[in-house]
This record gives sequence, C-alpha cells and structure tokens, in this order.
Amino acid sequence: MGMTGGGHVAVFAFPFATHAAPLLSLVQRLAMASPDMIFSFFSTHQSNKSIFSDQKREMIKPFDIEDGLPENYVFRGNPQEPVELFIRATPHNYKRSLQVAVDERKREISCVISDAFLWFCQEIAAELGVPWIPVWTAGPFSLSSHVYTDVIRQTFADKRAQDCQKETLDFIPGMSKMCAKDLPEGILFGNLETEFPRLLHGMARTLPKATAVAINSFEEIDETITEDLKTKFNKFLNVGPFTLTSPTNQPASDDNGCLSWLSNHKPASVVYISFGSIITPPPKEVVALAEALEKSGFPFLWSARGNTIDFLPEGFLERTAEKGKIVPWAPQKEVLAHESIGVFVTHCGWNSIFESIVGGVCMICRPFFGDQGLNTKVLEDICEFGLGVKDGVIEKDDMISLLERILLQEEGKKMTEKLLNLKSLAERAVGPNGSSTENFKTLLEIVTATK
Repeated sequence: MGMTGGGHVAVFAFPFATHAAPLLSLVQRLAMASPDMIFSFFSTHQSNKSIFSDQKREMIKPFDIEDGLPENYVFRGNPQEPVELFIRATPHNYKRSLQVAVDERKREISCVISDAFLWFCQEIAAELGVPWIPVWTAGPFSLSSHVYTDVIRQTFADKRAQDCQKETLDFIPGMSKMCAKDLPEGILFGNLETEFPRLLHGMARTLPKATAVAINSFEEIDETITEDLKTKFNKFLNVGPFTLTSPTNQPASDDNGCLSWLSNHKPASVVYISFGSIITPPPKEVVALAEALEKSGFPFLWSARGNTIDFLPEGFLERTAEKGKIVPWAPQKEVLAHESIGVFVTHCGWNSIFESIVGGVCMICRPFFGDQGLNTKVLEDICEFGLGVKDGVIEKDDMISLLERILLQEEGKKMTEKLLNLKSLAERAVGPNGSSTENFKTLLEIVTATK
C-alpha cells in the first residue's frame, strides 16, 4: 500500500521500572532523524505522564492504554502484582489503542517497535505485514541468559534447584564466569508458571523472528557475547549506551541542591547512594548502611526513596549533618558526572551502570531482582570495576571494607582505570563511524523503509 508523507511507527512500551524512558529516548533519536515519519507511543497513563514533556509530544504522540488494574485498586506492597494484572490485559489493550491512533492520525502503521518483553508484537507486525523491532533496554548478558532459557533448563533438568546454584554457565559464550545462582529469577528458579516468567520465556522463543533486535549497549562491552548474539537474530544492533546518545541534553532539575553541595567536597571523595526508582532496602540494611557511613566518616549523598528515612538509627541525621545529605530525589546523571563523587552504592540496574561508567565512578552493588544479580557479577568478574556486597546483603563491616577498598586503596585506582578504559570504548562506539553509530543507521533504514 502506498503511503503519503512517510510512515507511521507504532511504539509499544512496557510501563514498569526503567523501561519506557530509555525506549522513548531511542525513538526521539529516530524521530529527529526522520522528520516525515510520525510516531505513536503506547503506554499506561501513569507511565506516559512521567516521561513525556511538552517538547517530546511534538514529534511523538503518546496514547494511553489500559493498565489492567481493577477499579479502586489499592497497591498492597507486592511489586509483581500490578505487572501480572497488566500482562493479563495484553495484547488487547495495545490493539485497541493502536486502532485509535491509526484512525486519529490517518496513516497506516509502517513499522512496529516494542519493548522486547512484549513479544506478542511479532504477531501484530506480521498481521500488518510490517517490520517488528524489539528493543532490549538492559544488557547483553541478561538478554543472553533469556535466549538460552531452554538450554539452561535442559542442562540442569536432573538437578534440584539448590544443587545447581554454584554450577557455571560455561556452555553459554561470554558467560563462563557466571553461575546458575546469578541468573534472573524465572529462568531456572522461582515459580516458572506465573505471568512474568511465561512472558520472558515467550520472548526468548520469539525474538529470532524479529526483523532486528536493538539493545541499549555497545558491541565492545564484550566481543564474545556480541558475536554470539549476532548468530541468534536476523540483525543484532547495539545502538547505545543511551546515556551518551540521548538527544535530550537538558540537565535535570536540582531542586534539592545536590550539585552545589557536592561542589564543596574534594574530588572523588563522596559516596553516592541510590537504589533506583522502585526499591527501598529492608530496614535492617538501611540501618547497617547508615552505621557504615557514620563509622567510616566519608561524606555521602543519599537519594532515599519512600520511607527509608523512618528506618535510620536514632540521631543519625543530627550526627551526620556536617558530612551527609539525604534527599528524596537527586539528578543522578549529573550527580555521577560530578568530580567529587568517588563511589556509587547501587541496585545495579542497567541504566544506573551506564550513568556510572559515563561519570567515571566505580560501584558497590546490592542487587534486588531481575537482571541486577547478573549485572553485579558482570561488574565484579568481567568488567572488574564493581564490588558486590557479601551474600547480597548490606552489613556494616563489609560495607566499610568495600568503601575503603574503592576510596582509599590501590585497588580502587586499578578499578577506575578499567572503568575509564571501557568509558572511552563507549564514547568511541557512539562517535563518528563508531559501531553504535553505524548500527543506528541500519536501524533507521529499517524503520523508514515504507512499503
């Protein structure tokens, strides 16, 4: 079917955790590079409200889809519940909004881009006879662990879960330093029959049908895993890190005065703490972290979500008022780029890792769920500029030791050298003729080829 005035790209976001924002940043780049195309972005009202500014709406129009929550739904503290209710509402909620967008914008869909989780988009794109491009917003190591789900399950089929925890994944290229226990939940451990693990398993089996798979990473992060994943898909396009390629370079607002506070500190001396947009650590770990900060005496900036402050030891805020600053939110990218930050205590989400690499800051990792355990292992054993907390739990003495290793000892200097080396590879990848730049050109060709 011929089209007037360019194509219409449907973008299907996954509205949880840090999924929709990185996808939107990639779509903005595509929109800026193809002014005659229109883009319709589908996510829940809550998700769209949090990521769209007026400026972004000009090129990319958000459409709200139903979130699947019953009327008067009250969140009871289980983060999986809204995700499972949402998954049950798919794909009908997306299809309904898709029809609305086509009618309203009077252009047929010419390409489907989706979060990789939403593998039913393969069927939607096939029905429309258009390319499907899933985007994996995390790293290649977690993608590989999902792609190899069936192989992993067959390999450990005869062993009980607790017996294979320490078994290595050396049968997967690029994963020889990983153990079964590092795998994201839902591949080998946990209830594999609930909505979310089934969604991921469906994804693993469907991605090879995609026109191309795009990822928020760069080829040089690990050649072995990159080359292996290239054999798994029609096209495997590393087009990141999005932290370096995002077209919105307006600095985030700094209402809490974090940056001016940081400017009063020596270079590489401050501990920055943030566990992402979803997690608050258990009260016992909040106490242990606070005690470690107080005893070690390092200055700290803590972006503490939710009710974290309620769990702090009595008198902690008063005693550390000179040394520390606790805020409900910090402009993380700008904070990590500030020269006074010496170490980042993190949940090890993929976006946070890249913001830390770009800022040149080594990490202490306390993973919670999803790909975070695997990411921790990557930083410790493959990249070697991150340290995981002992047994995955924050304890006072262990945390003091980790802080000192990075901030005071020779080990910290060596870790920083490795990190800066990877940072320069990332910068080269997104530079002129870099691997990510060339891959983006390929992606743009697929997206703009209207039939």
